[in-house]
Amino acid sequence: MTDTLDRGAVERELRSMIAEAARLDEAFVAGLPADTDLFGPRIGLTSLAGVTLLGAVDRRFGVDVAALDLSLDSLQSIATLSDFVAAHLQPS
Repeated sequence: MTDTLDRGAVERELRSMIAEAARLDEAFVAGLPADTDLFGPRIGLTSLAGVTLLGAVDRRFGVDVAALDLSLDSLQSIATLSDFVAAHLQPS
C-alpha cells in the first residue's frame, strides 16, 4: 500500500496480524489494552507464532523488526511493537 499510516492505523493492522499469528479472535485482540504482553498469558504468542508475526510485519510494512531490534524489546507488548513499526515505516 502506498497510503500514509498513522500510529493508530499501524496498531489496528498489527492487532489483526497478532490475532492471526496467535490464532485468536480479532475482536478479542482488538479489545486488549495496548500494554498487553505479546508472549504473556492473554495473547500467548509462541516462538513460532512470533516468527510468523515478524514475517507478516516485514511483508506488510517493510520493517524487518528482527534486523532492526536485535534484543527484540519491541516485541514486549502491542504498544511497543506498534511504536517500533510506526517509527520505522519508510515513506512510500
